[in-house]
Amino acid sequence: MYDVITIGTATQDVFLTSPAFKVLNFALGEKIEVDEPIFTTGGGATNAAVTFGRQEFKTNALIKIGSDESGNNILKELKKEKIAPLAIREKDKTTAYSVILLTRAGERTILTYRGASEDLKIKEIPFNRLQSRWVYISPGRISYPVIEKLFNYFSKNKTLVAFNPSKYYLDMGIKKLMPLLNRTKVAILNREEGARLTGVNYRKEKEIFKKLDKVIDGIAIMTEGDKGVMVSDGKNIYKAGIFKGKLVDRTGAGDAFGSGFVAGLMRFQKFDKAAIKYAIRLGSANATSVIEKIGAKEGILTKAEFQKLKRWRNLLIKVVAI
Repeated sequence: MYDVITIGTATQDVFLTSPAFKVLNFALGEKIEVDEPIFTTGGGATNAAVTFGRQEFKTNALIKIGSDESGNNILKELKKEKIAPLAIREKDKTTAYSVILLTRAGERTILTYRGASEDLKIKEIPFNRLQSRWVYISPGRISYPVIEKLFNYFSKNKTLVAFNPSKYYLDMGIKKLMPLLNRTKVAILNREEGARLTGVNYRKEKEIFKKLDKVIDGIAIMTEGDKGVMVSDGKNIYKAGIFKGKLVDRTGAGDAFGSGFVAGLMRFQKFDKAAIKYAIRLGSANATSVIEKIGAKEGILTKAEFQKLKRWRNLLIKVVAI
């Protein structure tokens, strides 16, 4: 039995930086000098898995990768983090790959090949090995029938589900997603996604949460980048800013917050105010630490780092009744 299983994408990432990347707008045929490439791994499932692993939870990751060197690199990194991956190897497609063009200001443009990561099939899933207290689903472009089958399985087994829907899923609309959201304990969105999914004006946060609370069986999260985060438990809205940090690279910040928040709830094993405040603080600290490094995993906090470093101890969180 695992504490948590992550399900979703796994990618080989290469970061390119250059003084020329002040504005990411290049003419065809132009040759641009870049700094030494930085090779890392990413993808929602592996990023979240590293957070849970470093928070000392027994973690597994269900991913699909190619039978190639990039896939081997992902497995090596997960093994280094003491995560046991349920990795399905694909012969006909290569591992998902992203090239990130990173400016000195920390902004980036991402070129993505989704590869094997989006091609998970129901018949490939080892359901008998998916035994855990929590599951964290970050589906990318994995097909709806596959994700629905996984939700049905985890609901039947009373596994708590955290769901971080991708743009591909959000574009399906709230009616299509309702069977999934109805069985979601923690839903992670940004504010723009929350507004678009509910059809409510971006500025009307309470109205957005009211619609989300009707379809989500648990906690709804709306992140706002450097403005912080808002969380609803159906009774109260929790508002928090961010920890101070120097922006180097935004890649993986959303995964860091979402998985950090869920890890905080897992530590409390309940959903009261104290647990939610702790979860917000851990998620926010994790995201801040990640944006201070290049890559989605380098800055992910360990349990000891979060608990012992003074900079993560205080975050103003306001609680307002709905």
